Amino acid sequence: MRTVAATRYVTPLREGGSMPAVVEADDDGMYVLKFRGAGQGAKALVAELIAGELARLLGLPIPEIVLMTLDPDMAATEPDPEIQHLIRASAGCNLALDYLPGALNFDPAVDPPDADLASRIVWFDAFVCNVDRTARNTNLLVWHRALWLIDHGAALYFHHDWRSAAAMAASPFARIADHVLLPFASRLAEADAQLSARLDEAAIRRIVGQVPDLWLEDAAFADRDAHRQAYVDFLCRRLAGRAAFVEEAQRAHAGRL
Repeated sequence: MRTVAATRYVTPLREGGSMPAVVEADDDGMYVLKFRGAGQGAKALVAELIAGELARLLGLPIPEIVLMTLDPDMAATEPDPEIQHLIRASAGCNLALDYLPGALNFDPAVDPPDADLASRIVWFDAFVCNVDRTARNTNLLVWHRALWLIDHGAALYFHHDWRSAAAMAASPFARIADHVLLPFASRLAEADAQLSARLDEAAIRRIVGQVPDLWLEDAAFADRDAHRQAYVDFLCRRLAGRAAFVEEAQRAHAGRL
């Protein structure tokens, strides 16, 4: 994963509660920066990185994710006190996604996806327990006539209470019934066969290993290695028990017809 440095704060994106921002980096690229110092904290960045890179591994369309260093002195040029505080609280390593200029919010009535892509996205969101891909907040963009996945900070939400991890790993994930793409997901069995074949412990461990040490500070674990291993264990158990969430998604899909 590349690391870039933020060089210019361009504009806030006030649609999200964590107030991400469009920024320019030292590679002359434009990115959507997710702040470590935002209210959701580093766990949202951990979920964004792990879920996002799992999506990429599975062949799903997601903007490039980079690590982004932020100099707290950048706050001096910002007139908004809220933004000043956010920048100072996020000094050091943050996460950013490639900015998709001109992208439009997804509307299923305007751009209905094909059954294969919809099924793969539904499978993926059930796998990572993503609660935030509903009709109210799709977290999908249309760019160059293609669908793109964004915003996975609400995935892996068990890590806000690690005592729930074992139960969540085996969960059928009933909230998949609210997924915006579920009505189009008629090929879930095929998606399961295709995507599960791309995942194994080595791939999961490689992705989790990219999480910066700075983001792994939880008193529930003896050290960062144990913290990373807990994510690996969860995802491996989730993969092994995937029949539970696949069958739940199939039942929910049948109920939406």
